[in-house]
Amino acid sequence: MQCRFGVQQKAIFAFILLCFLIIPSLAQAGHGDSKPVKKGILLAAFGSSMDQAQVSFDNIDKAVKKAFPGVPVRWAFSSSIIRHILAKEGRTVDSPVTALAKMMDDGFTHVAVQSLHTIPGEEYTGIFETAMKFEGMPKGMTKIAVGKPLLFSNEDMERTVKAIVANIPKDRKSKDAVVLMGHGTPDCANIYYPGSQFYFSKADSKIIVGTVEGTPTLDDVKAKLAKMKAKKVYLMPYMSVAGDHARNDMAGEDADSWNSILTKAGYKCVPVLKGSAEYPQVVDIWVDHLKTAFNSLDH
Repeated sequence: MQCRFGVQQKAIFAFILLCFLIIPSLAQAGHGDSKPVKKGILLAAFGSSMDQAQVSFDNIDKAVKKAFPGVPVRWAFSSSIIRHILAKEGRTVDSPVTALAKMMDDGFTHVAVQSLHTIPGEEYTGIFETAMKFEGMPKGMTKIAVGKPLLFSNEDMERTVKAIVANIPKDRKSKDAVVLMGHGTPDCANIYYPGSQFYFSKADSKIIVGTVEGTPTLDDVKAKLAKMKAKKVYLMPYMSVAGDHARNDMAGEDADSWNSILTKAGYKCVPVLKGSAEYPQVVDIWVDHLKTAFNSLDH
């Protein structure tokens, strides 16, 4: 006896067969297929609680958005102390790990994280290691790249020196000294500060590099000044922002500030309250590092 199907029965049979074939493949696709590519940028700075420092962050933000039109840009501060101070003022800034977790939840698959630190010290290393934890995480990012800090290569040093020298106040005379205050660190990356001295000395013998929390120290700075016999000293931050260190430790009126100590030693001090991120030529270096990181997301 032969089974004969009418047109309607054949259509129903074909539909059932199609369901058996397609539904399992759709379920598998939902679990295994990669998400649509969604690229983003995370700018990670040490941070500052001072309103005057915001101009530096704004400069970087504008430059990055101009260089990467249409790419979402988010921010993070690596300093927990700064974040807590801002939180008490009603301002919330994410830590790098929180910012990356939010980007992961928002479906970003490829993220370039740009360090806005000056040297590859503890802060940079922490951000790099944190970012790498998110790469390949289940339902996380497919690819993460971390841009180098301001000073990393020989070219970076030469470009930074040229940029800062170009932004020394125009009324400075050749006989006047310029003292740059860096942050300093117990990390081995502190070597970038005495290394910077070598590069600055080649460009201008009257430029001296010192640090607040590392070497060269203020005593080292004073020893160099004594040999120069300069009477006037321009004090400039060798940091991305003119924040607490610049306004208090460098230019403050307290007896232990560099301004007070050098004034007492007989020098006429001229504080310059501008962070390096207020200079377009310096910001360009960070942006170039970000371009390298962002372009690597496709490889």
